[in-house]
Amino acid sequence: MQHDIEIDEKEYNYISTLIHNLCGINLHDGKKELVRARLSKRLRILGLGSFKQYIKYVEDDATKEEFSNMVDALSTNLTSFFREEKHFEFLRDNVIPEWSNNKTNQTIKIWSAGCSSGEELYTIAIVLHEAENLLKKKQVKILATDISSRMLEVARKAGYKKDRITKIPKDIQRKYFLKGDNGFSDHYLVKPVLRDMVTISRLNLLGGWPMKGKFDLIFCRNVMIYFDKPTQETLVNRYWNVLNPGGYLFIGHSESLTGIKHRFKYSQPTIYRKE
Repeated sequence: MQHDIEIDEKEYNYISTLIHNLCGINLHDGKKELVRARLSKRLRILGLGSFKQYIKYVEDDATKEEFSNMVDALSTNLTSFFREEKHFEFLRDNVIPEWSNNKTNQTIKIWSAGCSSGEELYTIAIVLHEAENLLKKKQVKILATDISSRMLEVARKAGYKKDRITKIPKDIQRKYFLKGDNGFSDHYLVKPVLRDMVTISRLNLLGGWPMKGKFDLIFCRNVMIYFDKPTQETLVNRYWNVLNPGGYLFIGHSESLTGIKHRFKYSQPTIYRKE
């Protein structure tokens, strides 16, 4: 039966190498069963009977859409509003006052790299919008990117079920979310006042970065856990290059820059600054 589709070592190694070369995800030893289980669902959807057929399908797909689906299936995409809350407290209490007092930089640019389904980027937008003193002085632009087309579609629709917003204080829920209707009657929609601050685009972090200008803050949280150390080092130093002096890099609480050559100054756990 189809649910018993097996993957041999050659097929697993091919998929592992492809994923690593194209987007940096490191499927180390011990992930073979995970790959088989998660990609078997894609085989069933496509009506394919073997991983050999699936590999050919991915190779022949000129749109690269199935590669995106493969990445979707193999990455966790776990996120929530105000996840790792200390980052947002640091943004509110330390970073925003600095920006408010900075007379030279009139536009604040923030990048949510690996934004998944959008909870992170809209949390950033909430914290910034609450800083009314900052918004009186500065224009704020938030770029949100991810490799997953499916997750980006969720972020663009910006509709979340009630259990996804329960961690948000009630007054903030009322201020920034609307109860949906029609097909979204069981969802709460992010209001335009936040959505208008955001640009959402698909981006492979290991490819070219077409963005112009530099950023003041980069969130890249729980993304580098998928990469090996050389890839992490390359990525961290690329972040350095696109940050303004005084800019910050936030990484996930399960991540570390230990063992990576970089020029960032440590501010506090998982927060680094370019000086």
